[in-house]
Amino acid sequence: MAEIHLKNVSRRWHNFTAVDDLTLQIPDREFLVLLGPSGCGKSTTMRMIAGLEDVSSGEIWMGGKLMNHLEPKDRDVSMVFQSYGLYPNMTVYENIRFPLKIRGIPASEHKQRVMKAAEMVELTPFLDRRPAALSGGQRQRVALARAIVREPNCFLMDEPLSNLDAKLRVSTRAQIANLHHALKTTTIYVTHDQVEAMTLADRVVVMKGGIAQQVGKPMEIYDRPANTFVASFIGSPAMNLIDGDIADGTFSNPYLTVSGLPHAARGPVTLGFRAEDVSVVSEGGNLSAPVYSVENLGDSTMFAIKGAHDDLISLKADKTARMAIGETVHAHVPAAACHVFDRESGLRIDGFDNQAVA
Repeated sequence: MAEIHLKNVSRRWHNFTAVDDLTLQIPDREFLVLLGPSGCGKSTTMRMIAGLEDVSSGEIWMGGKLMNHLEPKDRDVSMVFQSYGLYPNMTVYENIRFPLKIRGIPASEHKQRVMKAAEMVELTPFLDRRPAALSGGQRQRVALARAIVREPNCFLMDEPLSNLDAKLRVSTRAQIANLHHALKTTTIYVTHDQVEAMTLADRVVVMKGGIAQQVGKPMEIYDRPANTFVASFIGSPAMNLIDGDIADGTFSNPYLTVSGLPHAARGPVTLGFRAEDVSVVSEGGNLSAPVYSVENLGDSTMFAIKGAHDDLISLKADKTARMAIGETVHAHVPAAACHVFDRESGLRIDGFDNQAVA
């Protein structure tokens, strides 16, 4: 069992708090993604679980055992780093085998376990090569195999795809998802890439400033962001966020009016909606503004307009849509697709429940 429980965990250096009072229950076999911008505390959280950083306060439990004062080698976790961390003078076979040697696993088991791990990440033809003769994707697969061969209770992956190009990220991401399905081992994965989080995770922890902003399944967070930070961080493009006023179920600002909203919200608010929920129309609609930019994406066309505070608002249209910069675009933003947030705190307003996510 590799159920992990973080109880009020914090990490502080003098006056700086990297992780602040984080409580998190990670069930056995779950794939949990820690997501957020640089400096949000996600890697520090992982390093505390691994034992590479001390816990300033709180407790870390794994499999019913308190981990706080155990050395990293005694925690039965395997880490995969962004930098691969391979030994350049060793072959792929020896790199994968190395954790077995240092942990005193009987030599009679080495070959079988190395070959099994190598086969899982499709490295069997490359076992005699050294890291310098491998591509970036192949090196990352060696790092994965080296973690797999130990058969740990938990995998910890710290931005393992950051050094790969776009095509390799897609293929390696699929491989990691398939490995988790096959191995069924608890996995904690750190990334700043929301696409990785959405495609890999059973649950996502969105972090900012050392604090967990929201914890939930990927589509729960996408459909019902807890605050404007989560709304702006999840999704590509990010959710459009527009300041205005709401009264009697109608939101208004200089270029957008949305009626039929619930009456729970009143006064100055931030309205959120996603680009794919907007319908670009030839005339009318409840949003009108000059086109600021046009992006032809193949399967669709993305228009951007500038808001009152020079913020860009994205509108997704059919791939056949044609419009020049400077022309006025008309669109319909349905009330059912809107989210309402308190403008001062950024929190989702209680009692507001749009039909799109009900």
